[in-house]
Formats: sequence, C-alpha cells, structure tokens
Amino acid sequence: MIGFLLLLLASTAIYLAYSKMKLDKENQTRIRKFLEDYRAMRPTRYSYADIKKMTNDFKHLLGEGSNGKVFKAKVSNEIVMAVKLLHNSTENGEEFINEVGTMGKIHHVNVVRLLGFCADGFKRALVYEFLPNGSLDKFIFPQGQEHHTLGMKRLQDIAIGIARGIEYLHQGCEQRILHFDIKPHNILLDDDFNPKISDFGLAKFCEKGRSAVSMAVARGTMGYIAPEVFSRHFGNVSHKSDIYSFGMLLLEMVGRRKNIDNNVRNLSQIYFPEWVYGRLADGEEFRIQVEDDDDGNQNKIAKKLAIAGLWCIQWEPVDRPSITRVLQMLEGNGENLILPPNPFGSSNNAMNQVDNPSSTEQTRMLHFDS
Repeated sequence: MIGFLLLLLASTAIYLAYSKMKLDKENQTRIRKFLEDYRAMRPTRYSYADIKKMTNDFKHLLGEGSNGKVFKAKVSNEIVMAVKLLHNSTENGEEFINEVGTMGKIHHVNVVRLLGFCADGFKRALVYEFLPNGSLDKFIFPQGQEHHTLGMKRLQDIAIGIARGIEYLHQGCEQRILHFDIKPHNILLDDDFNPKISDFGLAKFCEKGRSAVSMAVARGTMGYIAPEVFSRHFGNVSHKSDIYSFGMLLLEMVGRRKNIDNNVRNLSQIYFPEWVYGRLADGEEFRIQVEDDDDGNQNKIAKKLAIAGLWCIQWEPVDRPSITRVLQMLEGNGENLILPPNPFGSSNNAMNQVDNPSSTEQTRMLHFDS
C-alpha cells in the first residue's frame, strides 16, 4: 500500500512537472510567434551596405521623383522590393521621419506597405513592397503613340480603391492622417491593378475631433493643392484638402490627361475640369474615347466619376463631401447624382491662378463668388 501511494505521488509529480513544462513551452512558442509577427509588421532598419547589395549597386532604376530615385531590389529570387533612395540633403529629414513614422504604423490593402528604411548618416532610403505595374500616371497620361490599356470599368475600380485608402487614413487610424499629395504619380498599382497610396513625406497627423490643422507653408503638388492650403481666405486646412486633390485626380482619370494642358487644340479645353462642368451643365453627351467594348456603359461611368470629382473640388471646404460620401457616389450606379454648384464661380481664371500662383500677393487677392 505504501509503495503504491509513493508510486502514485511520484506519477502525479511527474505529470504536473510535465504539464508545467509543456505549458511553459507553449507560452514561449506563443510569445516567439507574437514577436515574429510584431517584427514583421514593423519596418526593418537596413544599413547602406545592405541597400547597395539589395539593389545590385542601384542597377535597375524604376523611376524618379522630386525627392529621390526608386530602384528595384531583391532579397532573394522570390522576394522583390522597391527602394527609394532619397537625395543627399538635410532638408529630407522631416519628410523621412514623416514617411517612416506614418507608414510604419498603418496597414491597409490600399496603402503601400513600408518594409524597411535606411538611415546611415546622410544616406537615407525607404524600402517598400514592389508593385509591378508602377504608378497610375503611366496609364492615364499617354506617352507618344502609346495607347491606353485601362478601360473605364477598371478605372472605376481603381478610383474606389483609392477612396477606400483615403477613408482608412481619415477614419480608420487612431489619429487622422492627412496625405496632402494625392496625385496619379503617388498611386501605385499591383499586378491585379489594385491601387495603393504611396509617398507620405508631406503627411500630417490630426486628432479626429479637430476640424482644422495648422500649416506654416503650403504643401503638395501644383494642380492638386486645395485653395485653402494657399490662402486661409478660402477656409481652414483639414481632411477636406485631401478630398480636393482626389477630385482633381478623378477628373484626370476621366479625361486621360492633365487637368491643365496647354497643348490641346481647343482653347476652351485647356482647363479640363471647367470644360467638363460646361458640357454636363449644358446637358451635352459626355463622350470619352477609351478602349471599352460597351461605349454606353463607359460614358455612364465617366459621367459618374466626373460628377463625383466636381463635388470634390468645390472651393469652400465645407461644400466638399466626406470621403465616405464620395465612396457612396463611386459605388452607386450614378443615376441619382446631381451636378454640384459651379465650382469656378464668376472668374474663369480663378482656379488656374490658384494652381499656378505667380506670387503670394496674387494668391491672397483671389476671391470666390459661390
């Protein structure tokens, strides 16, 4: 009996010890997996030597922007990335911190994923996921005799994807993120033409409860900057400034051309948004030449995107819809959409002056008659 009790106690002790060891091992595995997942979600810091090796000494140039060049990079035969090498200038410090600080915290299907960064002295680089189809501007602005390869239905899907990305930035993050540089060059397309918003160098954080942000100087790209970013005479700078830029982007997608184009033959079409509004206001057929089979459907989609874009570029920020309302416009059939008030007012040249100010004083003197 005593021997049996001792055996039972020993077995129980061994079982409890084994169970504890197993639980500890499971906990360690769980912690290790969490750390691995957490590390995978955070951008990795690379040395400049790593960057040179990954890009094969910067051999394959993908493109170039105002603040750096983008190169194709390989970690292995299966893993391809894009490396943006920033220009060697101390002026890039704020934009670099913005980019890493902003994109390192956000993950969305319609926002480019920041995988890593490099900060070796004045050598700075950003490592992104590689998107094989490049930027949207290649598909909406013709180069020479190049034909458009995207139909209006595809462009509608791209517009909806961009809007969902903006909605996430404005409403889905702990702090509202204002991009301030929405334009075709900063919309990248994956192999299925799903759009992803990139380049957060000019972004600003804003508390969701706040209706405006402070800004010392105007930021953005000419042709896409909201009037209030130039002059507070038009209202406060807020998330509605991104809505304006998105509206300009929508109109360029519809017209397959830049909104301000001095090369067009018809002088009345030089400023495309105003020409579009004039045609819609006069009830004229809205015809856009694209390579879709269903001509009637493509023009129906083009008209819907154009009306949504015109709502977005209203001069007064309060008159522009939220990005959620814009999504509803884009996802609907467009039959119940009404034309917004004329965003160009009594001055035919006002928008051109704001997008191409020759002086600060000229911008201050602009007025909008709603």
